[in-house]
Amino acid sequence: VAIGFTGIYAKMTDSMELKNVFYACVIPFLIFFTAFAGFIYPNRAFLHPHGLIDALAANLPANFAAPLAIVRNWSFALFYVMAEMWGSVVASLLFWGLANEITTVDEAKKYYPLFGLGANVALIFSGQYVKFVSNMRANLAPGVDAWAVSLNYLMGAVLASGGVLLGAYKYIQDKIVSKNTEMATLKKFPAKKKPKMTLKESAKFLLSSSYIRNLALLVISYGMCINIVEVSWKAKLKQAFPDPNSYSAFMGNFSSATGMVTFIMMLLGRTIFEKFGWRTAALVTPTMIGVTGLGFFATNVFSGTMAPVAAALGTSSLMLAVLLGAAQNILSKSSKYSLFDPCKEMAYIPLDQESKTKGKAAIDVIGNPLGKSGGALIQQILIFGVGSLAAATPYLAVILTFLVAIWFRAANSLAGQFNEAMSKDDTAEAVA
Repeated sequence: VAIGFTGIYAKMTDSMELKNVFYACVIPFLIFFTAFAGFIYPNRAFLHPHGLIDALAANLPANFAAPLAIVRNWSFALFYVMAEMWGSVVASLLFWGLANEITTVDEAKKYYPLFGLGANVALIFSGQYVKFVSNMRANLAPGVDAWAVSLNYLMGAVLASGGVLLGAYKYIQDKIVSKNTEMATLKKFPAKKKPKMTLKESAKFLLSSSYIRNLALLVISYGMCINIVEVSWKAKLKQAFPDPNSYSAFMGNFSSATGMVTFIMMLLGRTIFEKFGWRTAALVTPTMIGVTGLGFFATNVFSGTMAPVAAALGTSSLMLAVLLGAAQNILSKSSKYSLFDPCKEMAYIPLDQESKTKGKAAIDVIGNPLGKSGGALIQQILIFGVGSLAAATPYLAVILTFLVAIWFRAANSLAGQFNEAMSKDDTAEAVA
């Protein structure tokens, strides 16, 4: 879906004004989330093809259970995909595209870190709202679909936030962008054209530059590693919280904790960059994911051995795995937001203009989707091969170790190239 959207987005930018591209991307999301709560979820029994899937399941091997479950619950799968794409499209692509359009370099140095802090403050409050809505079921009358009520409140908040987002965007377009456009016209600034690359062209360019290739490996490795650990963790989470409202309440606390830890990590990130440099900052995230991810997998593989430890802590082996997985995700994502993302963006600075634009376009088209889909593909292959996600855990631990090793090698190689490029720029400036 991410790759498909990239193609559609490229065509939209060719044929539409940028402000209309923004509306064309955001409004369908809001319509879908509203329709899901108001129509699709209440009619899920009619919309989901249970009879067809039951017939197929009776004639297919048990290993087909996962893909058949996706087809059976197609509306839930579509909701998940749309929710994932919202973050990639609106938060990453559209927001930062707008920020780059209206912000000068000097302003960016001052305000870009604040954008990150603001996003994580929002994460803290939204997490508590999710928890509040999930706990409303205690006051509902018997027989009422508690999750449907929670879903209405959650999607209502999404729609309201989306309305504020669109209003703020229109204000910025009317009051700021239009003035900048008029000034650029008066000063006869040349219009910037972002290179449009097909998937084949993106792959060719990515493979031709070792610098861009290393940068892409960082992005792909992160996506695959976090996906491999997160899916296994959420499988445990579902076992611990089978009720959707309990699950949602836990995830609300999880989101708030992620926001708070990321907030602290962002404050520490500047010190890490200043004292230890780009290389150390870039290696924090793979180290964090490798250590905590392998620790989480170890609690699953050796669950019998961990039972006395869990009992001593007053909990079960399942809940211990859930809490360790939550800690792993929080630490991994906070280091990603506070260190990995700034490292990635900084790595573009010393490149020439063509490499900057084409390299970023190549990574946007190939790197991000390949990381997410690659991790999922590995797990699907293992599930087909060994029968279940639980049985695949030892293999996933080995694969995680291999991916982290590739990540380390790419980060170290890129650090040398980055430092060399920056020293050349400093030398050129001194000569000038």
